[in-house]
Amino acid sequence: MNRLTTVILAAGYGKRMKSELPKVLHKVSGEPMVRHVVDLANEVESDQVVCVVGHGKELVEKALMDKKVNFAIQEVQLGTGHAVKSASDYIKEGEVLVLFGDAPLLSYKTLSEFIAFHRANHYTASLISTLFEDPSGYGRIVRDAQGDFLRIVEHKDATAEELSIKEINSGIGIFEAEVLIKALDSLKNDNKQGEYYLTDVFEWVKLSGMPVGAFVTSDSYEVMGINDRMALAEAEKYHQTQIKKQIMLSGVTLVMPETIFIEKSVQIGQDTIVEPGTILRGATQIGSQCVLGPNSEIIDSKIQNKVKVMHSKVTESSIDDASAIGPFAYLRPKSRIGKNCKIGDFVEVKNCEIGDDTKVSHLTYVGDGVVGKNVNLGCGVVFVNYDGAKKHLTEIEDNVFVGCNTNLIAPVKVGKGAYIAAGSTITDDVPENALAIARERQVNKTNWSNKYQKNK
Repeated sequence: MNRLTTVILAAGYGKRMKSELPKVLHKVSGEPMVRHVVDLANEVESDQVVCVVGHGKELVEKALMDKKVNFAIQEVQLGTGHAVKSASDYIKEGEVLVLFGDAPLLSYKTLSEFIAFHRANHYTASLISTLFEDPSGYGRIVRDAQGDFLRIVEHKDATAEELSIKEINSGIGIFEAEVLIKALDSLKNDNKQGEYYLTDVFEWVKLSGMPVGAFVTSDSYEVMGINDRMALAEAEKYHQTQIKKQIMLSGVTLVMPETIFIEKSVQIGQDTIVEPGTILRGATQIGSQCVLGPNSEIIDSKIQNKVKVMHSKVTESSIDDASAIGPFAYLRPKSRIGKNCKIGDFVEVKNCEIGDDTKVSHLTYVGDGVVGKNVNLGCGVVFVNYDGAKKHLTEIEDNVFVGCNTNLIAPVKVGKGAYIAAGSTITDDVPENALAIARERQVNKTNWSNKYQKNK
């Protein structure tokens, strides 16, 4: 099999986006467009991926720093043909696949079928086309009487007959490397824009007596280029629909899916229900038979089976089987919730491990701690973890009961089976099975109210 080099064009300015951010870094489903395209290039087993950068190249390179990508620089943007030529050091042999960094909707299925079409028919160059009901402004694909590719004609140069053609050029192509290099060297910029067009390569190949293929995709959204914010919103809607379609087909219920946002990296187990207004981001993994939402946000977190997360936010945390979170709870990074736990309303947990069967039912701050199994933290408990300079650890062992409105001044340790009276401020360790009371005794002054009223 020929060596496959994928060249991704990502050097454009994107004036119509009206943004300081390079166009290819605008996000679709939570990830920069160009990252979607790089992932696709790797899915089709490219031997190397080359990203042509120009405007904002430092930002684009940074966005791809964790990817195996080579970079070529297009110092001045002189058209798509010039952009591909900027990567000529990487395309000496084999096949060259050209993709666009602002076209993130192309699917693996379509692209792999396109590559197979090119190879099976032994074409020298092939392009992806699609059908538009209103193709105004697009280059038309002209075919001969046998239905073979003949040429691409731009809208402004088309005859009345050619203007009736619905098949348009997407710009995506695959070429034999040696032929592509020769064709790029022959390109001229004698057009209104003064640019070198990659589309001219196909006509050059055809006129040179070599076969050119045009592969038609029925889904025009897949080859859609994103040039402004309206197109970005349209692409977001389409991409989300595709993600959620696959999730639902895998056995997950999405209630009113149009209100739910799920990034493509999220994994969800069977029989989980995702309710309206829920957002799932990053490397989040959800087990089976969970209920998420309504109106919950989960980011880069691992949720086991039969977990409920209601009206809550979970970030970079883990929740074990059969635990219930919320409503209105906040799990901040490095929170580790055990099995069958309850983290209730207006509870905030941060950098804390909470053992199985523990209940933190409401209005509590649990930060920088280790909490054992079968612990009850009453309403208003606060882990006082910060002394103005450093964070300190609170340790609570198994089977502890902490009464309401207790302050635990870290560093502090509460032993197994201990009880802490409501309203206490605990500054010292509490031994196992002890009762800790750290508050003033109540004083009742008899008849005080009568005297007070007389002296008003």
